[in-house]
Amino acid sequence: MALINWGIIGCGEVAEVKSGPAFQRVENSNLVSVMRRDAEKAKSFAVRHHVPHWSTNARDILNSNDINAVYVATPPSTHLKYALQAIQAGKHVYLEKPMALNVTQAKQICDAIEKSTSKLTIAHYRRKLPSFLKVKELLRDQKIGEVTHVDIQILQPNKTNIVADTEESWRINPQISGGGYFYDLAPHQIDLMIHYFGPIKTVRGLSYTSQKNSLVEDVVNGIMAFENGIQFRGLWSFNTSTLNKKDQCIIYGTEGNIEFSFFGSEVILTTTEGIETFSFHNPKHVQEPMIKSTVDYFLNKGENPCPAEDGLLVMELLEKLSGRNT
Repeated sequence: MALINWGIIGCGEVAEVKSGPAFQRVENSNLVSVMRRDAEKAKSFAVRHHVPHWSTNARDILNSNDINAVYVATPPSTHLKYALQAIQAGKHVYLEKPMALNVTQAKQICDAIEKSTSKLTIAHYRRKLPSFLKVKELLRDQKIGEVTHVDIQILQPNKTNIVADTEESWRINPQISGGGYFYDLAPHQIDLMIHYFGPIKTVRGLSYTSQKNSLVEDVVNGIMAFENGIQFRGLWSFNTSTLNKKDQCIIYGTEGNIEFSFFGSEVILTTTEGIETFSFHNPKHVQEPMIKSTVDYFLNKGENPCPAEDGLLVMELLEKLSGRNT
């Protein structure tokens, strides 16, 4: 296998800019076909992005002999279905986050991939963006000494602009998303904490629904203790005033701190020697570096940039932090 030929199931707003075009830009990667239930929108995507084939039926992707890898970019409610079907068809899988609707489904995907010759990567793409790689470098080089604790605050209005607009507002429908904006946005933060600090020993969380007639939690308050002793505190609120908007992570160490945002591209290092700011430019298609690493992994040229087990751990932590599984 010298070339990864992709089919996309779910060419919606995420695939439009963040990921879709990158499959044609990465070396040894080729986008063959896209699928969406709306024929007009599927055709429009294919024409605008110069994709040779399009369909309204996922089976056309899964049964194609010209496709050896599938990007599942649908809402979480169908991740299990399409991931299992792709694995059964012998395709490799690049699966959007969160990897499933709940922990039970995530375990099913892990079991399937373990028994298969297919490979699977979870699209926690921030792992490969320059600002977050810089944070990992600063931690590795112990620029703030030994890390002691981490504080995250994600405070957003109930109609936040840090997620893409959708016609159906599926992110606040738990039957489709699993659990509102927390389940949509918190995986970005939780995955990076796992990536930076390793296994977790203890998790506690509380959640609250502050908006009348809402079916999902919009305030989540959680703490975690990593096995290496690092303490974590996180607050997510999706019903706050625009005056109180915040997207902040501060990693505290014995010799300083590192501050950054999850939707920005600056990293601020503060030590006794002063304050240093590192600024970065994200690629136009922000998933491109992750897709490159995924293609390399599928071609046996590198390690898995985000294994299914990591996606499962994120799902388990989402449930525990939101108080669903204590």
